[in-house]
Amino acid sequence: MIQDIDIKDLKRITELIHLKHGYDFRNYAMSSFKRRMLRILEVGGLTIDSLLEKLTEEKVFIDDFLDELTVNVTEMFRDPGFWRILREEIIPGILLNNKQFKIWHAGCSSGEEVLSMNILLKEMGIKDQVKIYATDLDQTILEKARAANYSLKNMETNEKNYIRFQGKGTLKDYYTEVGGKAVMNKELLSNVSFQKHDLVLSSSFGKFDMILCRNVMIYFNQALQNEVVKKFHTDLNKYGYLAIGAKESMIWCDYASRFIVVNQEEKVYKKIRD
Repeated sequence: MIQDIDIKDLKRITELIHLKHGYDFRNYAMSSFKRRMLRILEVGGLTIDSLLEKLTEEKVFIDDFLDELTVNVTEMFRDPGFWRILREEIIPGILLNNKQFKIWHAGCSSGEEVLSMNILLKEMGIKDQVKIYATDLDQTILEKARAANYSLKNMETNEKNYIRFQGKGTLKDYYTEVGGKAVMNKELLSNVSFQKHDLVLSSSFGKFDMILCRNVMIYFNQALQNEVVKKFHTDLNKYGYLAIGAKESMIWCDYASRFIVVNQEEKVYKKIRD
């Protein structure tokens, strides 16, 4: 069993992935990256050398590698207070100047946050006025998001979050039970475009009125976080909103002065100048 990985080995791995496959993990927070590498080695029964060999020789291995590497633990209506703020303050503010608007879920994982957003929009009666773009680095997890099928066991936590969000009904209004799975109503995703997108390497993605990138940048080092926030600033319309994770911050960021804090507890910011 692998007990540790030194910084030289981590650099060998990240350099190979960047050179061979075009994914750049060189500015990920090394403590998080190291934990994921240890898990990949343990689960796969691999050594550093055998991992490097698989990454070099087996083209299909990179998809499994990315699926293990990226953190995909999420819930519907996670942090219910955040979703109440969106419903009661943020979205009504956007609607003052826009009958139609666009939202980007950056790092959408398996899609629970996207579904939460569309349930919220549907209950507000404005879902058809909103176009959503949902992106992730991991193609496998994007397919799961498109399928929108979840374990019924997971729905227990999701339902508790929805109740705390103070939704209009019950989550059971939005799915059917099939073979031990909660199959979400396909209509919920009718306004969603799922696309593979790399926050690190990709350029501007478009113009949006709201960007959600929650609990993603916590895995980046400060230099990379700064670059990603810069990209978000470029991709936001003036007076557009950026939401990040509860444990994340933009205080030290070069672009922090170009945003105002809308809600410190829920980490919602508003772009005020270019």
